[in-house]
Order: sequence, then C-alpha cells, then structure tokens
Amino acid sequence: MFDGESGDLQVTSRSEGDAIVVVPVGDIDLAGSPTLREELKRVSAGRPAKMIVDLSAVSYMDSSGVATLVEALQTARKSRAKLVLCNLQDRVRSIFEIAKLETVFTIMPTLDAAKSA
Repeated sequence: MFDGESGDLQVTSRSEGDAIVVVPVGDIDLAGSPTLREELKRVSAGRPAKMIVDLSAVSYMDSSGVATLVEALQTARKSRAKLVLCNLQDRVRSIFEIAKLETVFTIMPTLDAAKSA
C-alpha cells in the first residue's frame, strides 16, 4: 500500500481470485488522486488479468480523480487487462454520467458483479 502525504485518502488492495481489488477510502480530489495513482501503477506493474476499483467508500471525486482512473484504464488496455469500477455512490456516478464516461468504463453495481464482468 502506498501511504503518501496526499490528503486523507487511504488506498488498499487485495487479491480476489483472478482480480486485484483496489479500495480507496476518502475523497479522490487534487490532494488524494496522487495516492490512488501510485497504488494503481503499483498494482498494474504486477500485470493482473483484472483490476477492480471498489468506490464504495468514496463520496467525492473531482476531475483529477476521473483523470487518474482514465489513465489507469489506458494502462490496463495496453497490458490487455480489464479495469472495472464498482459500488459508485450517486454523487460519484453522476460525474461519470456528466462526462459521458459511463460508456467508456465498465461500471458494475456490486463487487460480486465486478468479479464476473
């Protein structure tokens, strides 16, 4: 786990079957997005078949957080991995809908659904 001086965001990750589940806790904003970026890069370096970002504990995300996830999606595609987002709270989901990114990302309602996506 990366534990930087970037805001109050905490990010953990764990293996579940063929997937690595990344769990950010807190706001993903300009201060917190570098913490998430570092953990996603670290996880991607292990070349998992699937990365799931469980956003259940994220109540706020700004454009820097969205940019971090877009970067992770591009990295995943280059390595032929799958990136799935799950458990988006309404406020976070609306950001993806406004930016028309719900058609770009695979977004599932639950972690179990994300595992089988």
